Amino acid sequence: MTPDATAGGATHVADEVVEKIAVAAARSVPGVAELGGDVARFFNAVLDRVGLDQVGDARRGCTAHVTNGAAVVNLVIVIDGGHPVPQVTDGVRVAVTSAVEAYGLRVDEINIKVDDVALGGPVVPSA
Repeated sequence: MTPDATAGGATHVADEVVEKIAVAAARSVPGVAELGGDVARFFNAVLDRVGLDQVGDARRGCTAHVTNGAAVVNLVIVIDGGHPVPQVTDGVRVAVTSAVEAYGLRVDEINIKVDDVALGGPVVPSA
């Protein structure tokens, strides 16, 4: 094979990869207290108590679907009290779009559900 030869083939980016990228970007936005719905946060609190605090965290609160190089991302977030919802969700969309596009993908949609608000302390999940 010569140095200029290029092998053919297809590249597929797994949904899980985009989910990890999106979660990391969303967590970096001021006003995002936590990711995941009530049930996910409850189970994560249990895992924290038994010393398995990193289990499942990488993608918690996020699902993504990648088709033909384009991603649709769905996030469930908890915002810090005192932060306007539109400001936080706009910041999340900007951060996630930038992070995912840095990996060479296009973002078609970012859907965000604000599941809770953290008021004055750590988020305590309800059962």
